[in-house]
Amino acid sequence: MTEQHEQPSTTSPRVAIVTGGSRGIGRETAERLAAEGYAVVVNYAGNEAEADKAVAAITETGGQAIAVRADVADETEVAALFDAAEQAFGGGGGGGVDVVVHAAGVMTLAPLVDLDLDALDRMHRTNIRGTFVVDQQAARRLRAGGAIINFSSSVLALALPGYSAYAATKGAVEAMTLILAREMRGRDITVNAVAPGPTATALFLDGKDEETIARMAAQPPLERLGTPEDIAGVVAFLAGPAGRWVNGQVIRANGGIA
Repeated sequence: MTEQHEQPSTTSPRVAIVTGGSRGIGRETAERLAAEGYAVVVNYAGNEAEADKAVAAITETGGQAIAVRADVADETEVAALFDAAEQAFGGGGGGGVDVVVHAAGVMTLAPLVDLDLDALDRMHRTNIRGTFVVDQQAARRLRAGGAIINFSSSVLALALPGYSAYAATKGAVEAMTLILAREMRGRDITVNAVAPGPTATALFLDGKDEETIARMAAQPPLERLGTPEDIAGVVAFLAGPAGRWVNGQVIRANGGIA
C-alpha cells in the first residue's frame, strides 16, 4: 500500500498505539507519549474501566486518546485496532500510525518442572504470538519516520529460577525485534525492544512477599526498584527524534542489575 511510505500529514498529530495501555508500564507510556503531543490509542484486553481511566487522565490534561479493546494474539482484532487508530486520528483522510508500543504481556512463575502447561501456552500465545501479530500489522502499516517498540525483560540475563517459561517468551521477542529491524530496510522505521528490570508494577509485585521485593530492590547499584516512569522515559526516547539512530537494539533499563 502506498500509504505506508507517506510522510505524516502536517495537519494531523503523530499517532501512537500502546498495547496493554490500561495499567502499569503501558499506561504510564501512553500518558507520557500523550504529554509529548501524540494522539494515543490505549489498547486493552479486558479491563475497560482501567482503559477509560487512562483515556480520561490524558484528555483531562489536553491530550488526545481513545480506548480500543483487542486481543493482541488475534490478527483480526489487531487489524481492527489499527483501523480504529487511523479512523480516529486520520486528519482529513491522511490516516496512519507512527509509533507502536507493544507492552501487553502475561507472566506466570514456577520452576520448569512444576509449571502448568496451560500457563505456558497462555504466555506463548500472548507474549510470542501477540508480539508477532502486532509487529506484523505495524510493519505493514506504519508511516515513514515511525518506530516499533517491543518489550523484553532483563530476566534473560539474570537467569532467575522460576522464570524459565516467561524468559523463553521474551527471548523470542528479542529475536523477532532484531530480525524485523533488518527486514524494515529502506522504510525509515526503527524497531527496538526495552527490557526492564524489576519494576514496581502489579505484574511484578503480584505474589511476592516483602522480603523478596526488598531483596530484589537492593540488587541494582541504584538500590531501588524501577518505576513505570523510568521505563516510559526510555520508550519516549526511542519513539522520538532523539532516538532515530537507535535501531535493532535491546535496551536493558534495569538500574545496572545486569
